Amino acid sequence: MATEIERKFLVCETRFLDGRKGERIVQGYVAKEPGAMSTRVRVRADRAFLTLKGPREGLSRDEFEYPIPVADAQHMLALYCGNRVIQKTRYVVDFASQAFEVDVFEGRHAGLVIAEIELQDERTPLVLPPWIGQEVTHDRRYGNYVLAQFEGPVRPLEPADFAAPPGFSAGVSGIIAAH
Repeated sequence: MATEIERKFLVCETRFLDGRKGERIVQGYVAKEPGAMSTRVRVRADRAFLTLKGPREGLSRDEFEYPIPVADAQHMLALYCGNRVIQKTRYVVDFASQAFEVDVFEGRHAGLVIAEIELQDERTPLVLPPWIGQEVTHDRRYGNYVLAQFEGPVRPLEPADFAAPPGFSAGVSGIIAAH
């Protein structure tokens, strides 16, 4: 059985991404029942995946991911995901022998930048880079499923949620990160 152990953080400065190559991701949610698994389809460049994720217990949850044909993924995104789709560019950033995945969101979530790190164990100590802001691991508003839907049990983020604090610096071609 596959287990995902992950922590999420808002990114408070994005200059470190300047000049880096990222990978464009389009992902949509086919189904999710409260307390049950979510079913996600994702296209990453020339690859596609179908992923089933269980509910979070602490920092952990079950995750099963399977490669599928890109044409199948595109078909599912177009016909079965409705408005439950997000678009982002992912950058892998190494810091202190750790790999952070930094997602720069597009579309209705433009301006939101989130860093995730997958861990081997929930007790794994982290060395946080200076561009890491508030931890949002347990804030459901920042989960990709909640971001992908227009309505749900947790209010979707609004443009005011992405306002930069005083003194915040922009990067990545003028994209301003959240908080």
